[in-house]
Amino acid sequence: QVQLVESGGGLVQAGGSLRLSCAASGRTFSRYAMGWFRQAPGKEREFVAAIRWSSGSTYYADSVKDRFTISRDNAKNTVYLQMNSLIPEDTAVYSCAAAYDIGRSYYYTDLSSYDYWGQGTQVTVSS
Repeated sequence: QVQLVESGGGLVQAGGSLRLSCAASGRTFSRYAMGWFRQAPGKEREFVAAIRWSSGSTYYADSVKDRFTISRDNAKNTVYLQMNSLIPEDTAVYSCAAAYDIGRSYYYTDLSSYDYWGQGTQVTVSS
């Protein structure tokens, strides 16, 4: 049974940083891509970042490029999202997800590509 468990959310002032973690278990993820998505109140869930587990290739939404960094630790089966220079607009529930990797860049930004989801962690950025 696949499990994705996020942690690291919280309340931070604008300009601050947080690091989210997503611990994955239940299968071998070497053929998967891992993504981070977020959903703010009253808004649709949106893509934030993704990483291909095998190659380490990364993909980012324009809104977070140069501020957020996604990475993985193969030994710990964990994916991270380092978030710097946070702004109030980053306030949302952040969820990690896993998708079987088909090797197409358009695929990783589409939430419908992802089969497994974590429960989410709240990130609140105060102004």
